[in-house]
Amino acid sequence: MTVVTEPAPGRRFDGKPRVIVTRRLIAGVEARMAELFDVVLNPDDTPLTRPQLIAAMRDCDVLVPTVTDRIDGEMIAHAHDAEHGGTGRLRLIASFGAGYEHVDLAAARARKIPVTNTPGVFTDDTADLAMALIIAVPRRLVEATRMVLAGEWSGWGPTAMLGHKLGGRCLAIVGMGRIGQAVAHRARAFGLDVVYHNRHRLPAAHENMLGVRYEGDLDAMLAAADIVSLHCPAGAATHHLIDSRRLALLKPTAFLVNTARGDVVDEEALIAALAEGRLAGAGLDVYLHEPRIDPRFLELPNVVLMPHVGSATVEGRAMAGEKVIANIRFWMDGHRPPDMVLEGLG
Repeated sequence: MTVVTEPAPGRRFDGKPRVIVTRRLIAGVEARMAELFDVVLNPDDTPLTRPQLIAAMRDCDVLVPTVTDRIDGEMIAHAHDAEHGGTGRLRLIASFGAGYEHVDLAAARARKIPVTNTPGVFTDDTADLAMALIIAVPRRLVEATRMVLAGEWSGWGPTAMLGHKLGGRCLAIVGMGRIGQAVAHRARAFGLDVVYHNRHRLPAAHENMLGVRYEGDLDAMLAAADIVSLHCPAGAATHHLIDSRRLALLKPTAFLVNTARGDVVDEEALIAALAEGRLAGAGLDVYLHEPRIDPRFLELPNVVLMPHVGSATVEGRAMAGEKVIANIRFWMDGHRPPDMVLEGLG
């Protein structure tokens, strides 16, 4: 990514800005927003349609979207430019969530609309869930739970519900940002040998601290892995990063965990690999067409499916809301918001 000069926050905003929040936030955050801003909330949490998002952008000073709200250049043009019926009122997009690939940064910057996010607050929460899936898939925890709930458990047996141990296995981490590093830290406690692939190698001291080793060849790393955990951002460079060719590199005894973004994996190829026994199992928290999950996943016994809950903790969502509020208040005072998104352009 290329670091660029951010759009200027502009002059101090006098009075209360009109803030439209696209999804329901936790009560404490919404209450604080109501105190500080002229806020429009979404009490029934129904996702806004594309026309509704454009209408909201025309009617507010600050839009607070989430990672599920796709805001492309055409929408920004229709909300901002007079020739498309826009009002030009929108002056800040304060996104709720660490990801920002859902916003066309170039289009926003062209109209001097700053974009902010909430980085760092979900690192441990997402890493915890990734580690839970790394444990659950090889140990067949969901299969075992289903057996008990269905009344099918006939008692302990030396060959019943056999899974695979973690200790001594190779965990390959794709994407070594905050979350990838947090997963590596957890994985070492379970005796996993951690190797990683990233666009940029970590400093040697950092690698030593985490107890990880770098592999510059992604294909070679995948071929040697027992468990693969994905932590790379979405984008053109990572779309279907794990495709049919790379899935074929994995051992038939390997497991895949994805808590990153759904389009990082070619779902069609993944389903085929799982169904045909070319991959031992998968743990998924994200999907290509959320909230729709390909029904073929539901028929596979070797898949653990979660409803995109990597960041779903009360504490994390509260901290994210506080960051959104702080970004808006800094902008109101004419200062650069602390979480201005500066990358992804150029």
